[in-house]
Amino acid sequence: MALDTTFVADMVEVSWDDDIVPALHDYIRIPNVSPAYDPGWAEAGHMDRATEMVRAWLAARPIEGLTVEVVQLEGRTPVILAEVPGTDEETDADTVLLYGHLDKQPPMEGWRDGLGPWEPVLDGDHLYGRGGADDGYAAFACLTAIEAVRAAGGAHARCVVLIEASEESGSPDLPAYFDHLAPRLGTPSLVVCLDSSAPDDHRLWLTTSLRGMVQAHLRVDVLREGVHSGLYGGIVPSSFRLLRHLLDRVEDPATGEVVLAELASEVPAERREQAAAAVAAGVDVRDDPPWVAGPVATDPVELVLANTWAASLAVTGLGGAPPPDAAGNVLLAHAEAALCVRLAPRTDPAAAVEALREALTSDPPEGALVDLTVLGAEGGWDAPPTAPWLAAAVEEASQVAFGTPAGALGVGGTIPFMGMLGRRFPDAQFAITGVLVPGSNAHGPNEFLHVPTGKRVTTAVASLLHAHASRS
Repeated sequence: MALDTTFVADMVEVSWDDDIVPALHDYIRIPNVSPAYDPGWAEAGHMDRATEMVRAWLAARPIEGLTVEVVQLEGRTPVILAEVPGTDEETDADTVLLYGHLDKQPPMEGWRDGLGPWEPVLDGDHLYGRGGADDGYAAFACLTAIEAVRAAGGAHARCVVLIEASEESGSPDLPAYFDHLAPRLGTPSLVVCLDSSAPDDHRLWLTTSLRGMVQAHLRVDVLREGVHSGLYGGIVPSSFRLLRHLLDRVEDPATGEVVLAELASEVPAERREQAAAAVAAGVDVRDDPPWVAGPVATDPVELVLANTWAASLAVTGLGGAPPPDAAGNVLLAHAEAALCVRLAPRTDPAAAVEALREALTSDPPEGALVDLTVLGAEGGWDAPPTAPWLAAAVEEASQVAFGTPAGALGVGGTIPFMGMLGRRFPDAQFAITGVLVPGSNAHGPNEFLHVPTGKRVTTAVASLLHAHASRS
């Protein structure tokens, strides 16, 4: 049975314009920052508001057999579980798991005039505001895709939509929910995740790998209190210099290359080929960042591999010092840095943590007190071999939704859910995609959702669901 893809695309278009975009306006206005960045999240109630808003929207969809429930374990963020039976007895025996999240990154500074994290602005095709693209649209898109398949007379397996609320904190609550909901999740043969990115908006991109991540705070204490830099300079070492020296044990300061072997892994030949194919198709990752003085003069294929299969270190926060306009001539008592270390997809996160701890805390320089507090460590993910039916389905979905061939590429970010699912369901196939096109700036200021890409990805998911149910 063929799916009427024109009907599906038209229905998705109307649903996005009439239902999803207005719902996303309401969602963006809720400042439900992920628990890692808001210790008082439970008392504030914003996560509950966002969860109820999304639950109510999902529950109102006119899908036969749909059930929607908020599940919340003691002391944990909630999850939304939506279940839709298969379109017939045979398809109901199989399961597709669809995933997204509704928690958000902090607001950040630097939004352009007229824009802000909690006030949605639709400017042409761009819906600005925190969380729309990462990844609030996912819940709405999943149910819309299912609804469109059914309305078009297509087929789909039993669908379970799981929307969590701690992904931006590393998904610390998700393993407990996997255990608690195991009988209802079943054993999916296909996992669809809508939390990824795309190097252009011209085709359906399938994510083939994700990096792992270690988040930590490094602190160097030299004094009990700050002292006069003239009276003690040359006697007391700079806490910032010692912090910088320690970081040089992890990262080459001249090249940015991570020097700890435990954080790296070999790049598979297939992933190199995918990087080269993406660049040949017109992807140039140098074009996306908001450079001040122009892009780096490095081969774009090597940059793709450095972003997706090499470790990297980012200092995402600094403490211990006043702002420059309030700084006195004082040697600072301590210096602290928030670290985000991205790991190669196949790196063991536990081994990476031990390597970082050894490098940063052993043999402290010049008698300083050094402390490394690890906030979280997640492994990466490398997709299993793609089944022939899925390869054909992805290609067809891209042609249906975008009118162009599909693409496949690794992503430098981390989705903890994928590593967990890969370990729990080693026989499943994975369709990992998303709407984070160049410039959408997830986690940063001026984050936007490209609405046409959202529509096309939703249409593509509908096509994938029908192909999955129709595979031989």
